[in-house]
Amino acid sequence: MENSLENNKINPLSDHLNVLLANYHIHYQKLRGCHWNVKGPHFFTLHLKFEELYVNAQLNIDALAERILTLGLLPYSTFTEYIKYSKLKEIDTVGMKDTDMVLAIMDDFSQLIEMEQLIMAISAQMGDDGTNDLLNTFMQFKEKTSWMLRSFIA
Repeated sequence: MENSLENNKINPLSDHLNVLLANYHIHYQKLRGCHWNVKGPHFFTLHLKFEELYVNAQLNIDALAERILTLGLLPYSTFTEYIKYSKLKEIDTVGMKDTDMVLAIMDDFSQLIEMEQLIMAISAQMGDDGTNDLLNTFMQFKEKTSWMLRSFIA
């Protein structure tokens, strides 16, 4: 069974989803770098937290790519595309202070939430409850985790 959205309406949504996918790949790699390179008194806490967050990001990446495919289009699948279309910037986590890592991840969360809210507005106008539901779940996780990270560094 095909989805109920009209193809001419799907393309703009797919473009936004692909940009979000690109951003998630940069975010994912940033989390991996933080996980690998964290040092200091918060090592054990942050090493585990960064792993939890990159596993979540990996699951979101897969769900986004599969949603794009469900809509009948193709997800970006090269690092060239990820870097070209991502608003998030790569960082070098080697030697980075642990609290600066947390702040960098919180900034990513803020930008990803902003992107997801925009896409949710578009998908709501299109009557695409599936995309809206998916992104709402992503957003809720980041909102709760942001609160926890703010409390950690306060």
